Amino acid sequence: MAAEAHSSDQRTQATSENWMYPPEEVGWTYDQVKELDVPFDWELVDGNIVVRGATKWWHDQVRDELYFHLRTARREPYAANVERWTMFDEYTVPKPDIVVFDKTGLDVRTLECTPVASVVLAVEVVSPGSRTDDRFRKPGMYAEAGISYYWRVERGEDDIPVVHEFWRHHESGVFVPSPDSPVHTGKLTTEVPFPVDIDLGSLVEV
Repeated sequence: MAAEAHSSDQRTQATSENWMYPPEEVGWTYDQVKELDVPFDWELVDGNIVVRGATKWWHDQVRDELYFHLRTARREPYAANVERWTMFDEYTVPKPDIVVFDKTGLDVRTLECTPVASVVLAVEVVSPGSRTDDRFRKPGMYAEAGISYYWRVERGEDDIPVVHEFWRHHESGVFVPSPDSPVHTGKLTTEVPFPVDIDLGSLVEV
């Protein structure tokens, strides 16, 4: 009976009625949740569907403009994407605000999820409802998964973004402040994962 119940759980698809009740012990897999139709954005973490809070103009403006600058500045073999599923494993598939990834060996035109092994930079733009996730939970997840760089973008004075740049420490496996410029105000200038020079004030110009 136990084996039959487990098998039944594995065949279950997440729906708007059952998404809050993942299969016991194992949780949901990406294949079980990818067609989920619910009126909110979400991501999959450790087999559980985690609701993503609604964002406001500032968040989306900064995310989209920063993505545009990264896409413009990128060099081969890198590509950038915005709010794309990132496959850690079948039970953990988050949606970073922006990722930069090495597209070597990937068919980007048919890519459903970006494999985490290809991601070199994850970016999260902090909203009031995502502070704990973006400052603590997600950096831990991303570092453990082997992502080399992490940018946390905070709302500074006069709405100008402030970028906290982190590098993954190879020995400890956690993110530490960039040894070059850990906090960028006014301008974001860095050489990794490729040279970037961005006027942060321009990200919120309309």
